[in-house]
Amino acid sequence: MGYAALEARYRELGDLGHVSAMLNWDEAVMMPVGGGEARAQAMATLSALIHREVVSADTGAWLSQAQAQDDLDAWQAANVREIARERTRAMALSESLVRERTSVAARCEQIWRSARPTSDWAAVVAPLAKLLDLTRETAQRLGDATAMAPYDALLDMYQPGISCAQIDPVFADLREFLPPLIETVLVRRAAPLPLPGPFPRAQQEALGRELMSRIGFDFAHGRLDVSHHPFCGGAPEDTRITTRYDEAEFLPSLMAVLHETGHALYEQGLPKAWRNLPVGEAAGMAVHESQSLLMEMQVCRSREFLQFAAPIIAAHLGGAHANEAAWQADNLYLGSTQVRRGLIRVDADEVTYPLHVILRYEFEQALLGGELQVVDIPDAWDQKMRATLGRATGSNHRDGCMQDVHWFAGLFGYFPCYTLGAVMAAQFFAAAQQKHGAIVAGVSRGDFAPLLNWLRENVHGRGRLVAPEQLLIDATGATLGTAAFKAHLTQRYLNA
Repeated sequence: MGYAALEARYRELGDLGHVSAMLNWDEAVMMPVGGGEARAQAMATLSALIHREVVSADTGAWLSQAQAQDDLDAWQAANVREIARERTRAMALSESLVRERTSVAARCEQIWRSARPTSDWAAVVAPLAKLLDLTRETAQRLGDATAMAPYDALLDMYQPGISCAQIDPVFADLREFLPPLIETVLVRRAAPLPLPGPFPRAQQEALGRELMSRIGFDFAHGRLDVSHHPFCGGAPEDTRITTRYDEAEFLPSLMAVLHETGHALYEQGLPKAWRNLPVGEAAGMAVHESQSLLMEMQVCRSREFLQFAAPIIAAHLGGAHANEAAWQADNLYLGSTQVRRGLIRVDADEVTYPLHVILRYEFEQALLGGELQVVDIPDAWDQKMRATLGRATGSNHRDGCMQDVHWFAGLFGYFPCYTLGAVMAAQFFAAAQQKHGAIVAGVSRGDFAPLLNWLRENVHGRGRLVAPEQLLIDATGATLGTAAFKAHLTQRYLNA
């Protein structure tokens, strides 16, 4: 009975996870401001209920019985492995801690949403400090249960198997490689012709929807909406994408849509037979980010993609100027691959982006370790931005330390996944091209099937059947490394 009962329990927990994802989406997209307090309470109760079932005696007994079974197939055995991992982490935390951290995170995020537009740092200091204290306690308990350092335990929560020992050499290599590359590119890269706006939101949305559909997003099982911060959420059968629009500039929003489409394609391509179970989930958030960055950076900012997309973009946004040089593929390519030392991470180009992430990685370690206090973040942020990207933020907290939702939602340990994902994306895309030479030619014609089929077979459809590191090795023949990413940047920005 062990495995069958365990799987039934986790299919129910998967349904509750689906509900939780929709509550989170609704909070970000639809919920009125006055609903915040009640929503925080509801989300806390739901997280406590899920935790209670995971740590229950029944679940433990069924897990022990399943671990002793010798008649499980590879997917079932992997499901047991993932359930055991999840239960070990859950057992380290009390229900009261889970409930309180969920509630405090929801309230902190709501305060951030109202405070960010006016750079009101004072409004978020106390709630963020309380959330950080609860995160430190969570990290310590998880670390004790898994024999990891506290920050490693948070990293492992988002990308199983990853640790500072693996991240540090990757980030050190990029910290050495990127600054001279940036200097060279800033001197060499031509500026694009300006694109005459404004670009009405409705037209931008129509453009995003058309390109999403052409790439492979299934609108029968998904939506595109607006939120403060672009994200992809929901469930494989109901995948929710959000973006934000600026009518003076359309490329940031469009690329955000295409980025989130990469996430959504992963969700929609997860193994159908194993959905609502741990083994049917994505292989971690760094792998998830690899799929969004593969789509946005490797594919949709390429010259080949823009050869296909330029007429579509011009038809939606060009108006009377649609036939002019500014709307042609070469100029759109220049506009999509500009390198700038900017303030905003989500708008950053792929050359400077890793430096934004490394900065946050260093902040998180200092915050978790107590070397940096919440009240001191703005001054420290300004200093690090000056040293890392040559940009000052001063009192502009909106575009400085308040720009990202992650810390205010309690997502400490997530940021490294972005650059790890960029590195993986380059490895995946290089391997896909080596396997199928028609992939790039297909993209230039608007035929994404060869690429999507390769991703379905080698990444999406495998869920958590194998550990993330093995997934990367199986797909690319190599462990995590910077070679493919560095080669990609060098080819696109220096040799193309």
